[in-house]
Amino acid sequence: MDDKRSRPVVIAGAGVAGLTAAIAFARRGCRVQLFEQAPRLEAVGAGLQLSPNATRILRDLGVLDRLLPAAVRPEAVVLKDARTLRQLARVPLGRSGEDRWGAPYLVTHRADLQSALMERAAEMPDIHLTLGARVQKIAVGSQGVMASVEIGGKTSEKQGSLLVGADGVWSTVRGLVDSERMAPPRNRFSGALAWRATVAADSPAGLAFAAIGPPNCVTTFLHPGFHMVAYPVSKGDAFNLVAFTKGERIAEGWSGRADPGILADAMRGCAPGLAKVTQLVGPWLTWPLHTVDQGQPWTVPGGIALIGDAAHAMTPFAAQGAAMAIEDAAMLADAVADSAADPAAGLGMWEALRRPRIAKAARRGALNRLAWHAAGPVAIARDLFLAMRGPDKLAADLDWLYGWERQKTTRR
Repeated sequence: MDDKRSRPVVIAGAGVAGLTAAIAFARRGCRVQLFEQAPRLEAVGAGLQLSPNATRILRDLGVLDRLLPAAVRPEAVVLKDARTLRQLARVPLGRSGEDRWGAPYLVTHRADLQSALMERAAEMPDIHLTLGARVQKIAVGSQGVMASVEIGGKTSEKQGSLLVGADGVWSTVRGLVDSERMAPPRNRFSGALAWRATVAADSPAGLAFAAIGPPNCVTTFLHPGFHMVAYPVSKGDAFNLVAFTKGERIAEGWSGRADPGILADAMRGCAPGLAKVTQLVGPWLTWPLHTVDQGQPWTVPGGIALIGDAAHAMTPFAAQGAAMAIEDAAMLADAVADSAADPAAGLGMWEALRRPRIAKAARRGALNRLAWHAAGPVAIARDLFLAMRGPDKLAADLDWLYGWERQKTTRR
């Protein structure tokens, strides 16, 4: 039958969002052509936090069992004062969190998640991955979407029922869509820098961290000038460290170099033990945090959808970037596959369902940043609030986020 449903779903980008989408669409009986502009798959970034709303989907897609051997199940999220190292709050995870939210909370290296997704995708004959392929042009018509794809210096036309832009914060697909609409660029620098490092647990830096923070938890150190998040990865053999400061815009990309004096100045007044950790790490890789204007459409009538960071990149202060991309991908596949006549007909429903959820997650991140960088009376009020809430109430505050299930959302 020569209709839109008989044509493949074309996905640009083979990162977490794109691979998850490919698996989700293939599980719903769709053929998938997945294009990645990089000549080989390399995991950018470092550690990831995968809350239960994400691991539940990974379990449904047959990915979780492949990830678990390399991941760590932290016992809690712990908030500490960076100046005194006093514990301010503890949100239980581990077994109690899994019982509460129905899926595990995991911390892992991005490379391990990508490897698990690739392993699952490789088992599915309806997924065809092409590396070194760049989408250059898009046309939407009555027969679906036509994408001009450059592969090895040659351009070919690929027709599909739907084009999914899963190519990240610097999305080529979003740029093509915006240029057609004469819309202003949606990507902007947030004014914050992220400083990241991964250190072996038995290295001087790893041992110094274990002396000030529980090695089996996600620990966030709070300070008016910065905050730092640390947690184990790679079966607990390493720690992922990431600090966030204000800073000037540097070269766009996932990693680069910035003046280490920025981090040192931001950390003035912090506990000697924490300062020792940052000194022992050595050179930090730095990347500028960019966000994407969520006010612009995520879909184009006729068959284009942007997911993950390509649609709504947000600051990472709620640790939900990967989780929102995974949710996007699974819900998009459901919405499209459930459209009886036209695979693109479900795009509007998908966008309408996703927008409130994404906006709420972004607001949570903004609130976290405000609280974690509080000073003076505001910091005192924050500490009192956290002490009064207690572990169980703090966990309950996250039920809307971690306990989310896409089946319930789609029935609303």
